[in-house]
Amino acid sequence: MSHVFGPVPSRRLGWSLGVDLVPFKTCSYDCIYCQLGRTTVHTIQRRDYVSVADVLQEVETKLKENPQPDYVTISGSGEPTLNAGLGRVIQGLKRLTSVPVAILTNGSLLYDQNIREDLAAADLVIPSLDAATIPAFEQINRPCSQLGLERIIEGLQDFANMFRGRLWIEVMLARGLNDKEEEITALTAVLKDLPVEKIQLNTVTRPPAEAFARPLEQEQMERIAARLGQRAEIIGHFAGKVYGHGSQQDIEKEIVTLLSRRPCTLTEIASLTGLHKTEVTKYIGRLVDGGLIQPVYQEEVYYRLKTAS
Repeated sequence: MSHVFGPVPSRRLGWSLGVDLVPFKTCSYDCIYCQLGRTTVHTIQRRDYVSVADVLQEVETKLKENPQPDYVTISGSGEPTLNAGLGRVIQGLKRLTSVPVAILTNGSLLYDQNIREDLAAADLVIPSLDAATIPAFEQINRPCSQLGLERIIEGLQDFANMFRGRLWIEVMLARGLNDKEEEITALTAVLKDLPVEKIQLNTVTRPPAEAFARPLEQEQMERIAARLGQRAEIIGHFAGKVYGHGSQQDIEKEIVTLLSRRPCTLTEIASLTGLHKTEVTKYIGRLVDGGLIQPVYQEEVYYRLKTAS
């Protein structure tokens, strides 16, 4: 299946059935922290990248074959709002299943009324806002040249005011870039009046596109969460139930066995295991967290077994 993957364990959404609507690394941003690597198709142009009918057929098949997930999540390999069929996919999913539909978006295109209307039928939308100053925004998100921070923030505000579903905001924090006092002050000013249920703080826990994207310490995350108020929370580890069929452990064992032979890139691991790249990143994240493998930064990020220090 080329457009649907999982269910995979999500730290925020439990067991998530992923829906991918754009080719790999097609995005309006080129974020330094992206676990999928650098953006290769940098664009803000919407297109019908995939067949809506094919996507819905794949979701229907997956739902029949697997335990019911907690969410059907439109996310995947790039920015999902770039797909011009997004609204039709959401409407089709709502007809197909009672499982709530979530959208993970970088929020960069919410100034577009058509996109806001497409997202209106979703149950949960999680846009990102990593910075509220232009220098930090450009350093961290590396946006397409047509995108300006002021317009992006206005789009986010417009969407928050019209959306009737659940709305959370994700903020990805990187050491020395958007964690400074002036950055948090600017971010607080933007978020304080935004009608969102949660402000979810994240930091660089999975191997990023750029080695200089470094995580914050827990103590600093807690200080920033306190600054942002009661709606702020720090994204923790996956806490959902584990299905009894053992496939998660089998996949992790297969990846470790593969890396015991030679280091591999994300693309190579996906190809050799037959898994979707976004699905692979979930398991790689668990193995890195568990101290079994480690990233090596060359022209691309390679993974290898972790050696004793």
